[in-house]
Amino acid sequence: MQSHTLQSQTLTRTVPGMNCQGCVKRMREAIHTKDPSASVEGFPAEKRLEVTSSLDGNALDSALSEAGYPPDEAPSEDPLPAESAPTSEVAEGQNVPTDAPQQRLLISGMTCAGCAKSVEKALANTPGVSAASVNFGTHTAQVTGSAKRDALIEAVAAAGYHAEPIVDMREAERTREAQEAATYRQRLKGSILSLALAIPLMLSMFVYHPHPMGLGRLYWLVIGLLTLAILAFPGRHFFTNAWKQLKHHQANMDTLVAMGTGTAWLYSMMVVLFAPWLPEVAQGSYFEASAMVVGLILLGNAMELRARGRTSSAPKRLLDLQEKTARVIRNGVEQEVAVEDVALDDHIRVRPGERLPVDGVVLDGQSYIDESMLTGEPVPVHKAADEEVGAGTVNGSGSLVYRATRIGPDTRLGRITEQVASAQNSRPPIGELADTISGIFVPAVMIIAVLTALAWYNLGPAPVVIHMLVTATTVLTIACPCALGLATPISTMIGVGKAAEHGVLVRSGEALQTASRLNTLVVDKTGTLTEGKPRVTEATVLHDDSAQVLAWVAALESRSEHPLAKALTAYAEEHNARPDALASFDSVTGGGVKGTSQANDTLLLGNARLLEASGVDPFPSRREHSPAGTQGALAGLFSGEWQAGRPLRR
Repeated sequence: MQSHTLQSQTLTRTVPGMNCQGCVKRMREAIHTKDPSASVEGFPAEKRLEVTSSLDGNALDSALSEAGYPPDEAPSEDPLPAESAPTSEVAEGQNVPTDAPQQRLLISGMTCAGCAKSVEKALANTPGVSAASVNFGTHTAQVTGSAKRDALIEAVAAAGYHAEPIVDMREAERTREAQEAATYRQRLKGSILSLALAIPLMLSMFVYHPHPMGLGRLYWLVIGLLTLAILAFPGRHFFTNAWKQLKHHQANMDTLVAMGTGTAWLYSMMVVLFAPWLPEVAQGSYFEASAMVVGLILLGNAMELRARGRTSSAPKRLLDLQEKTARVIRNGVEQEVAVEDVALDDHIRVRPGERLPVDGVVLDGQSYIDESMLTGEPVPVHKAADEEVGAGTVNGSGSLVYRATRIGPDTRLGRITEQVASAQNSRPPIGELADTISGIFVPAVMIIAVLTALAWYNLGPAPVVIHMLVTATTVLTIACPCALGLATPISTMIGVGKAAEHGVLVRSGEALQTASRLNTLVVDKTGTLTEGKPRVTEATVLHDDSAQVLAWVAALESRSEHPLAKALTAYAEEHNARPDALASFDSVTGGGVKGTSQANDTLLLGNARLLEASGVDPFPSRREHSPAGTQGALAGLFSGEWQAGRPLRR
């Protein structure tokens, strides 16, 4: 009992022999023999074991060695209490200490991959930052290091963008969705207005295209003012963002769009105003090009926002697995509180069919818990006193009271959500080239535009100035790094998000890229690949009246909470069996069920141990003659399979 009086601490061990959750279970059982209140979390993919216990390091190592899982010789220990132990996540591709703190920021104002590169550079140059990663797809930044939050926000602001901290992922997700929904509507509306002017104007060129002389000048002046309205309202953010970038001695896609559309409009307006003094070959107008470019880019931005919203929904769906409220018992009074208000060691009651709000240890009651979203195993797991339960899992038909041991982001569900979000933010190796090109794309385009102007000025036909302006403007207008910059993050988001929807967690973009080269997949347990709906595929009835046997089966299993009971009940219903009334019913843990019929017949349905304990031979077909002393006993032997081929056992 002395170990329970010591302060709990979190110890981390690297266990080379840990390959699956079965290994974790065996290690947990070994540790519980020395400290029943210990909390054990295993991460087979990382060979990492986290133990919150009153045991010291030597005692923990001894327990693991006795279980057949000796840890590495140089274990790392964290003497902090469980509730204050920092979560450690390593930025992909960075040599960062495992205990380095991480912060996540929501970035607004980015319009292209070049913007993301500028923000990432600003964050990386902030004192105290050891690694920084900015995802243009999710408009988030992940920073590792000891830098203060205010310093990071100031660094982003100095680069010409806005940042706000992500404290609560659920609230941040709602904020991001609201912002992107408003921006989507604004971009779509602006695109419609711009194209409503540009498309008729371009079509009218085949019918009516007057020279900017006389009445034609008035026509083009009206068109020019309408185009100016398009640039000043739907396309205003291009120019305001370009000005911000200019003040910070930077350039992005908005710079290209502003220069291209602005130059085309200015040149066309100069033609309208000074047409009589210009040669006829120079009297061309490009108002429709300015309006069309603004309309198409706004339409592309709207489509990008819509695609980004769809592909980044995986963390939101994981967050939705967590209950928003919890039924807490405090001072003998049961009350419903927000899940954020749940404290460690609170006693929580979970009713049948409800999701568990936080991690904990069962104090009272028993039930079957659906843990498929955590473990991948589709069959519900029986939980009783002193057994661990996790947030987001679904309670069966029983009622439980358990003690909260991990809350908020420290729960297993919270860590999984954080891992998915980090994986979507991670950059696969193939993305490094795209990011590098995106970072120098805008300056390169501007240099190409200047070289084009010089080439036409020195080698082009007369009037050289007109051709020089037109060609340089064309280069600025059509260049856009978004397709290149979006390809990698969007594809990573789609891959990680779709995998998470199907219960597969991808650790990082690098792992996702590595998976594309797999040619053999070895799975250590079939339960992760099946549908999780057991069914009876074959039944051998060793009784003269099979209908009566199925009626007994339906009567017994309709009262059972075991996952296989539904399969047997469904099989009986398929054969039109009606359950008989029972005089008594009892569930035998680890054995099956038993009861007494109205005719006082003893009914047994379960595994061989249950039948043998009651004096019934479970394999009468092995003998030449069936026993005569088993009258009233249900001796039917049911065998079944998973839909993917896994044998059923009761």
